[in-house]
Amino acid sequence: MKYILLLSFSFCTLFTLNAQQQNGVEKSLLSVNILTPGLEYELGLTNTTTLDFRIGTGFAYRKGFFGEGYGVYPIFNVQYRYYYNLKKRNDKGKNTTNNSANYLALSGAVQTGKPIIGNLEYYEDYFGVIGPVWGLQRYYKSGFKLDLNLGGGLGFDDYDKAYFSPIIGIRLGCLLFK
Repeated sequence: MKYILLLSFSFCTLFTLNAQQQNGVEKSLLSVNILTPGLEYELGLTNTTTLDFRIGTGFAYRKGFFGEGYGVYPIFNVQYRYYYNLKKRNDKGKNTTNNSANYLALSGAVQTGKPIIGNLEYYEDYFGVIGPVWGLQRYYKSGFKLDLNLGGGLGFDDYDKAYFSPIIGIRLGCLLFK
């Protein structure tokens, strides 16, 4: 666990120190996610970094030897994001409004093992994952939002098991407040 904290601190420090002065991120954004229902709040920290908090739901589907099942689970996710191409996008005349850019992030998430909806129950009471992701976020004039992120990290649960876990985030939603 000490190594995860050290890695997290190093990752965050690296991106904060390397942040260049350029068109900055928004001070705050509040959006609602439609595909996986939930609320998301993004807080600007520096010109290129934000903290993104999401409380909502996650979806799982499993088909195997013992049958199939699905579940919708409560989830909490936080990401420390470094937007690395805001200036480049702005120089090319592309939209950078509402942090419409690509990012690298340290992502952490925790979800329960018991579904709100569905029949896919896990033995564990909770799951978590922490690791780096690459992502892109786009807001359109209508307020519609697309956010995709991919990565991998260290998964853990209440049985003290640690394992590699892919991180995949797909969010569709709309801006509520700026």
